[in-house]
Amino acid sequence: MTPTTYDNVTVNGDGITLPLLIWRRFKRPVPGVIEATLDANPGLAALGPVLPIGTNLRIPIPTPEAEKRPAERISLW
Repeated sequence: MTPTTYDNVTVNGDGITLPLLIWRRFKRPVPGVIEATLDANPGLAALGPVLPIGTNLRIPIPTPEAEKRPAERISLW
């Protein structure tokens, strides 16, 4: 198991949501980072969809091996 590194972030604007914060950090969709961020920051989900200004949180940075995994495809029919 590889150690996880984190990026410490502070919310500094109005109307910032967790998906927007992650998009601004990585500039692309990164599967599983929202869920991992919620796991790494207990109580973050209780703050609501819009994060209050001054909220400090840790965003996990995925390892290169984790990013190379193919996404699971789901067929609806």
